[in-house]
Amino acid sequence: MRLARDIPITAFSTALVAVATIAFTIYVPATRGYFNLGEAAVFLVALLGGARIGAFAGGVGSMLADVVLGFYLFAPATLVIKGLEGFLLGILTSRRPEFKKGEWKLLSIAASAAVFTLVLAVGIMFYSGTLEVTIGPSWIGSYSLVVELSPIFWAIVGGAVALVVAYASLSARQETGYITISALISGSVMVLGYFLYEQLFLGYAAIAEVPFNIGQVLVGIIIAIPAYTSLKVISRSPKQVPSS
Repeated sequence: MRLARDIPITAFSTALVAVATIAFTIYVPATRGYFNLGEAAVFLVALLGGARIGAFAGGVGSMLADVVLGFYLFAPATLVIKGLEGFLLGILTSRRPEFKKGEWKLLSIAASAAVFTLVLAVGIMFYSGTLEVTIGPSWIGSYSLVVELSPIFWAIVGGAVALVVAYASLSARQETGYITISALISGSVMVLGYFLYEQLFLGYAAIAEVPFNIGQVLVGIIIAIPAYTSLKVISRSPKQVPSS
């Protein structure tokens, strides 16, 4: 019975990861890799589906996206690295520690501060100025646009995300801070995994993609954590019975 339920969920999750990865990309010439929104989908399916679905959908969905986009050299590593990332996040969030209410609050404040600091630092150092963004794969007709981002933009984004994490932790789901830290940990595995693969096997300037991968993790958290929290709140809200 569980297998029959998991198969369609896993298939949908895999497709979600693939589409999210393909839909929005920024090419990194130094490593021949790319920045994408797939991290948000990997995080979300791991949080909702657990370690097994997170591992399969994260690895296979991301690998399929590499193949579709033409990044064939990255596909084998992506299968392993993104699969491990989804598995680790699913494991960490399924084994949440038992904290007192005050300890959850402190953890939430720490997570909010960490996200704000990282978004601000990475955004200002590596994502400020003029950026060229590509939406959609080139083989079906991609759309490119040039955007100008200032440090103020990243301060606003970092502050907004920190407030969302803190609010969700203190009002809706107190473990949101722990989930955020778990996503940072699993995301760091992705950053390290690609760095080692590019450095050891491809011979590229792997350090060039590290800031992009860190940014990818942060964007994933920005999207996935509020989405997950909202879905959980909606699923737990009492259903209205229509009056006759």
